Amino acid sequence: MGGEWQEVPLLKVARISSGKRPSLVSKDATLDCQVPVIGGGGPSGYTDSPLFDGGVLITGRVGTLGKLFAPSGPCWPSDNALVIQPSSRETDARFLRYALQHVIAATAGMNRGAANPLITQGDLGRLAVSHPPLPEQRAIAHILGTLDDKIELNRRQNETLEAMARALFRAWFVDFEPVRAKMEGRWRRGQSLPGLPAHLYDLFPDRLVESELGEIPEGWRHSTIGEEVTVCGGSTPSTKEPEFWEGGQHCWATPKDLSALKFPVLLDTDRKITDAGLAKISSGLLPVGTVLLSSRAPIGYLAIAEVPTAINQGFIAMKCDGALPNVLVLLWCKENMDAIVGNANGSTFLEISKSNFRPLRVVVPSDQALTNFTKMAGSFYRQLVENERESRTLAALRDTLLPKLISGELRVKDAEAFLQGRGL
Repeated sequence: MGGEWQEVPLLKVARISSGKRPSLVSKDATLDCQVPVIGGGGPSGYTDSPLFDGGVLITGRVGTLGKLFAPSGPCWPSDNALVIQPSSRETDARFLRYALQHVIAATAGMNRGAANPLITQGDLGRLAVSHPPLPEQRAIAHILGTLDDKIELNRRQNETLEAMARALFRAWFVDFEPVRAKMEGRWRRGQSLPGLPAHLYDLFPDRLVESELGEIPEGWRHSTIGEEVTVCGGSTPSTKEPEFWEGGQHCWATPKDLSALKFPVLLDTDRKITDAGLAKISSGLLPVGTVLLSSRAPIGYLAIAEVPTAINQGFIAMKCDGALPNVLVLLWCKENMDAIVGNANGSTFLEISKSNFRPLRVVVPSDQALTNFTKMAGSFYRQLVENERESRTLAALRDTLLPKLISGELRVKDAEAFLQGRGL
């Protein structure tokens, strides 16, 4: 029954404090700076020591309001953030996170700033949060937490899979490690080394030869990316024409769709276009497997389309209809991003044009090496896609259950039965 759980002011069950400005901030993680600095909009850099060892929730105080962050370890909340910590023995810390997640967007409406949005500790403390009995809190937190834990497990596994694919690409196609190992006598027929199993021995030559790209393995060739893949762009049908957009059934990607991706897998797009809208885009509906590279503002977002999609003018799309598989092309783009950006131009913002992109040089390995790389790296990528699909489903399920459980509309036993019916 909706609304049955008691609601209390946040200040009754939590301590609220302000973050601080760190004395040292690095844009990227370094040997000395590995503690994330978190502001109202999320992570903003790294510092050398934590303000908290964990167990805190962070939301915006000034600037960005209405978001909630729950760092899993040591962190430094910045001076534009507010910090929330449970203060009552009758409050489960993980439940408080979900209860706040349910209502935190309301803080954007508390804005007392003018040019810059602002809320105070007192404003946040008056926010009403659900507060059922402690056993119910723990049960609700367990259900929602189980879903989040599986999503986090998938994320970590995908980080490993992505790192394995990139390491394999670098070893074979950048450092030519198998060839060098044979040349130097470190790898002999029938011998297995770390990363160099015996059954791959005959895939690689035993010498490097000079080429336009410097030394490359004998029997391999140099080419341009434009000769190896079909490069195309997209466009935006007039947004003033409802017939191009209303009721659209075709995915239509913009760089924004890629900007939020944790991994280079495009499963859906924010906007859809109709058949009439699709007809206005010369590149049409690009097939599954197309590699997408944002070509401006900024250059460098990457993904493989796992759905047929049209694209706007902010992309270079690569249809991998030649010898090079899409996983290799994706990794080649990552490895050569400096060269890609270096070929961009523009006064207002940098953009890499198709004409400047196509001549970029690429080494094309032997057919045998490509086949085996595709088999190995492709299996990593397929598992990554499967994990992303599952995480997307789990997140949607969590987002459906959260408001119903937090409000009391759905009871724990009913939620447990619901999840069991779906094998969770």
